[in-house]
Amino acid sequence: MSYDIIVIGAGPAGLSAAVQARARGKTVLVVAGSDKDNALYKAQRIDNYLGLPGLTGAEMLARFSDHARENRVERRMGRVLSIMPVKDRFYVSIDADMEEAGAVILALGVSRGKKYSGEAEFLGRGVSYCATCDGALYRGKPVAVVGLSADAPEEAAFLSGLGCQVTYVAVKRPQELEEGIPFVKGVKLEIRGEKTVTALVADGEELPCDGIFLLRPSLAPTDLLPGLRVEQGYITVDRNGQTSVPGVFAAGDCTGLPLQVSKAVGEGMMAGHRAAEYLDRQRQN
Repeated sequence: MSYDIIVIGAGPAGLSAAVQARARGKTVLVVAGSDKDNALYKAQRIDNYLGLPGLTGAEMLARFSDHARENRVERRMGRVLSIMPVKDRFYVSIDADMEEAGAVILALGVSRGKKYSGEAEFLGRGVSYCATCDGALYRGKPVAVVGLSADAPEEAAFLSGLGCQVTYVAVKRPQELEEGIPFVKGVKLEIRGEKTVTALVADGEELPCDGIFLLRPSLAPTDLLPGLRVEQGYITVDRNGQTSVPGVFAAGDCTGLPLQVSKAVGEGMMAGHRAAEYLDRQRQN
């Protein structure tokens, strides 16, 4: 399906951008995982957001989501795997599907954690970021699921249902993980292989496997869109939220300090406004 704007991320910046774009008559799709993956969700009390003191992070996110829904912002649960610019359009890979837009707004939050040893080398050769995309390739085979997102237990169950021999690896066993799926505690991870993956090493314990599913809440910006300018881990933007890639805007924590809700909302408003203006100019040319 084609949209005017696809927003990646459903935190304060992403939803603010989406509401602003809808106010300017644009069709908008917001793509994100569970709210539980958002750092704001865990906040016990927020007193420094103007006009809404005393809310928990979960309550604030719920209010933002309700506002976006009332403005007919379409939202989809999913993990964005890549963004491909083609002429004046962007093709956004969401799990096993592809959506199209005239502009993209990145509201990814902070990308935490470096790549594991062996991750880049074996990407596409046993390492995958999407269970629904690649799970069928591993029917009857041993796989490891590295659970870094709230929906990882659900994806592990999906893989198990396909017939994969699943081992779930995380810092702590999640309550949602099916009882029949083995769990291994792992903090320090290493991916090993030859031509393809042969094992995941978790805190020194080698787990033989043919596939490894690394299920993070989101990918690093440069993994999503090669050529995106990043400095010290943050996406470089101008005052309008424009990135180094024309038609791609960014807002919120992914653009740098301070990591505050009010900053994210303001930047999201600007990114949504400027993305709509960008589309209007494109149509006039």
